[in-house]
Amino acid sequence: MLYWYDPMQPGTHFNHPGPSPLMQGMQLVPKYAGSAGSGETVRISPRIEQNLGMRTSVIRVGVLHRELRVPGVLAWDRRRSMVVSARTDGVLSRLFVRAPFDHVRAGQPLAELLAPAWMSAVAEYRALEHAQSAAARALRSAARQRLRVLGMSQEEIRSARAGAGGGIVLRAPVSGVVSALDVRQGQQVAAGTTLLRIDDLARLWLDAAIPQAEVAGIGPGTPVAIEVDAFPGRIVAGHVEALLPEVDARTRTETARIALDNPHGTLAPGMYATVRLAIAGTTPHPLVPDEALISTGVQNRVILDLGDGRMQPRAVRIGRSADGYTEVLAGLKGGERVVTSGQFLIDSEADLDGALQRLDRRPP
Repeated sequence: MLYWYDPMQPGTHFNHPGPSPLMQGMQLVPKYAGSAGSGETVRISPRIEQNLGMRTSVIRVGVLHRELRVPGVLAWDRRRSMVVSARTDGVLSRLFVRAPFDHVRAGQPLAELLAPAWMSAVAEYRALEHAQSAAARALRSAARQRLRVLGMSQEEIRSARAGAGGGIVLRAPVSGVVSALDVRQGQQVAAGTTLLRIDDLARLWLDAAIPQAEVAGIGPGTPVAIEVDAFPGRIVAGHVEALLPEVDARTRTETARIALDNPHGTLAPGMYATVRLAIAGTTPHPLVPDEALISTGVQNRVILDLGDGRMQPRAVRIGRSADGYTEVLAGLKGGERVVTSGQFLIDSEADLDGALQRLDRRPP
């Protein structure tokens, strides 16, 4: 035996056993002549292994599955939005929908538009309504085509009242909620003016904010579990519809868009939710237990158990972590046995023997 030392401060030597004067509760460890093995290995006696309560684990190769929790916000599904606009200059003589977020049905009257520009075309079409001769029917067909060119739909042509100065009833193209109402009754509007927008409450978007460093492995079809803050404990299953190709410059997050059915209309745009994404890796790597890793701030390493009391520090380059395991991108191949308990004291022994200094001179 050469000397005794404190495992937490192996550079200080003592010539007697007993409690460490440097750290309360720590026992001095003996250093034996020839305890260091060849190369980068150190040798630990069975008695010290027992005192340390040393445990080991075999490295397996596999694909790391991880779960990511991120915040999300409900929004309208813009693919289902319908805009009702004025297709000619006119005046809104009547507005049947008076407030935003009113529910409307497909075909329901929304507004009546007095359009003088359409008056002559509507009057001409109505005058030929009961035409009998072939020439008159051809003129009526031409007048109808003119109305279509002016932008009138089939339903608007039928509802046009020539005696009302060209009043056209605008009807809801789809059922839904009037999410935006930009005009008032009696207002004069120009061609192309947006009157209102109808959105479908039965299906919403959930925009989840994914940190830029976590987007790998997320894409269309990634399964998710959603819990809306307004309904705690109620979990809704879904999947990612698209990962939008834009990173927010302020939060450094990328948006994962999730389509969410809302048949009963209980969810509303603007609600917050927590999104759990189940992300499956694509490339198998050696997986090391988290407790086996020793991080110095500049390097990560593990202690390999080579058998017969021989231990070897091994530098590793690590990847992502999940469920108590970390991917090893370089330094291990799989099948090695690593120390998962007591490795910090063995690491101190390796430092004392100079194995770590030799390790630092090698690339990981």
